[in-house]
Amino acid sequence: MSTPAAVPTTDPTPTAVRPAGLTVDDLTVRYGSTTAVEHVSLDVAPAETVAVIGPSGCGKSTTLRAVAGLVPVAEGAVGLAGRDITGLSPARRDIGLVPQNYAVFPHMSVAANIGYGLRARGTATPRREERVREMLELTHLSDLAERRPDQLSGGQRQRVALARALAIQPDALLLDEPLAALDPQLRGGLRRELAAMLAATECATLIVTHDQREALSLGSRIALLRDGRLVQFDTPQRLWDDPVDAFVADFLAGAVLLDAEVADGHAVTLDGRWRIPVGDLAVRPTGHGAVRLLLRHDSLTVTDDADAAALLAEVTHSEFTGDGVHLTVRAGERLLGVRVPPDARIGRSVSLAVAPGRATLLSPRA
Repeated sequence: MSTPAAVPTTDPTPTAVRPAGLTVDDLTVRYGSTTAVEHVSLDVAPAETVAVIGPSGCGKSTTLRAVAGLVPVAEGAVGLAGRDITGLSPARRDIGLVPQNYAVFPHMSVAANIGYGLRARGTATPRREERVREMLELTHLSDLAERRPDQLSGGQRQRVALARALAIQPDALLLDEPLAALDPQLRGGLRRELAAMLAATECATLIVTHDQREALSLGSRIALLRDGRLVQFDTPQRLWDDPVDAFVADFLAGAVLLDAEVADGHAVTLDGRWRIPVGDLAVRPTGHGAVRLLLRHDSLTVTDDADAAALLAEVTHSEFTGDGVHLTVRAGERLLGVRVPPDARIGRSVSLAVAPGRATLLSPRA
């Protein structure tokens, strides 16, 4: 199935007139005969955080590496703070990079790690020491300044790498899977800490992540990639409420997006086999041109009522979730999700109905 064209939130800025912040214009990256990233355009304003997300192999890390100057650009351009940096070496880009493994120097103290970039740039000692103190305070590492990385937790090492990247006061900050190496129990607290630290900076921040929750919580906008192409670039709320296609709905929110039409006060979908009164649906305008039905896991209920608005579906899988059971059901060729109480008695098939107001009819603007 072909991938939709990119849907940017703003018109791309011509390369000759670059704004402040980070711009990626029509970026293409190839490894030999393989195209890893194809015609991707996005922008990050100063003090803004944009999250790049998508399935494994979609090109998100390659995009970040191209911005950092670690892989060559086949087509397109990268701009930063009004400069075209496409052909510059990584050291000349004024970019702070935090790789996935943090890459802190094991033989240096926390303070020395943070000051490394400043020392390499020849920053005078008084200013370097002042800046290190500022970064220690920002990342809550002041009490650990003389420890070595092997004396730190994973979350503390992550903060050291972030402080080192920010110490040089970069125009852009690039984070590659910043929380992926941490235990799940730590991620929630560190995600909140990271959001607070990024809010205290003025640089344009680009985060690559595979974690949908991380993208939704950290990014003021999200760029969703698939097969090396940009599928949708928008705010988390608009991606959630008005996904451009079924892939976006499923990947970002585990939702289902069905083609539909409205006839005689009903939303008709699944080749006419399911007719739902429009009055039972939340109706929202869409910017993507077609009538569609958006279903989340709380949109459906199992019913005993054999009315025309019910849909008969086959149960293919059930999964206990503590406070309920999540069912995967098949209706024709489509898989849907529905939650039921933990003590519900479910057979091989169920009759489904829409929970009033919980499913959304996306209808084109008049």
